[in-house]
Amino acid sequence: MSILTCIAKLTAKSEYKETVASELRKIVLPTRSENGCINYDMHIDNENDVVFVFHETWQSEQDLDNHLQSSHIKQCFEVIGDMLESVEISRLTKVVS
Repeated sequence: MSILTCIAKLTAKSEYKETVASELRKIVLPTRSENGCINYDMHIDNENDVVFVFHETWQSEQDLDNHLQSSHIKQCFEVIGDMLESVEISRLTKVVS
């Protein structure tokens, strides 16, 4: 089993930052209940409050793929998709413990 770390960085258009933040908060608890989710933490950049960063750890790449297809993620992005400036997702494997 290869544990996967994911860093997701979402940048909201400034006029939508409150809506984006609200919608992103709604996905945290359902995601934490998903199969394979080890941790799922939402952060906001201290220097740029339109940047939201998720630090996620998953049991496997398949668990992350399933998460990205979940209804709460799809619904969230239907609402905020056009409100985002950019989305960056990095899938990472720990090299040294």
